[in-house]
Amino acid sequence: MKKLFFIIALVSISLVNAQAFKGKGDQKFQIGANFQDEATGINVSYDYGLGENISVGVSSTYALGVDSRLDADFGDRFDLKARFNANLGNVINVDENFDVYPGLSLSLKNFGGHIGARYFFSDGFGVFTEANFPLAKYSNDKSEVSYYIHNQFTVNIGATFSL
Repeated sequence: MKKLFFIIALVSISLVNAQAFKGKGDQKFQIGANFQDEATGINVSYDYGLGENISVGVSSTYALGVDSRLDADFGDRFDLKARFNANLGNVINVDENFDVYPGLSLSLKNFGGHIGARYFFSDGFGVFTEANFPLAKYSNDKSEVSYYIHNQFTVNIGATFSL
């Protein structure tokens, strides 16, 4: 019983020390699954804190499971984004381990927005979810495969790490 109490106390202390976004110089790496109508894939992102509530970064998605009616090559499956986030965890003040970050992204396929949330269980590890949506599509040509893969509402879910 004493060992169980000791383990619970250690876990509780580690949860108290976690912080979702620390501000200037903070670095986050995320990896997760990407879900959408026409494909599923993998998403990776990196964010760097420029200020108390601002971060910039890059994000990339690669569509693995593309709908069989679409003949997608590597260029159609791949997208790279530059992103800007407003980290609002300390503004809404739900929990210091929790961060909400709306933002904008400029990609090879579109200009879009996103809203995400992170929760950290320790200083280095947490979970995230993110919803992405196009605001302006570079092309409305429905004969292009990338129109169907990267120009729609998507959801990412996965693990986040503090670097």
